[in-house]
Amino acid sequence: MNCREGCGACCIAPSISTPLPGMPNGKPAGERCLHLSVDYLCGLFGQPERPAVCGDFKADIEVCGSNREEAINLIGWWEQMTAA
Repeated sequence: MNCREGCGACCIAPSISTPLPGMPNGKPAGERCLHLSVDYLCGLFGQPERPAVCGDFKADIEVCGSNREEAINLIGWWEQMTAA
């Protein structure tokens, strides 16, 4: 599965524990990433500052569902199920 352009669920729903530019403590789950554009595109895409966890994310129907709303709900559920 390819990412849906303009979705951005993976930049909102999960936590990011590694520092990002402008977000030295990472990003809490459910908080919009500072680098997510109004068009729901990653402002760090292709940049060396982009966290490895973001680059390693692979879209999958089990994680992303069939639309943006499902993706936010599913990624949020996975976040809760895997939180330490």
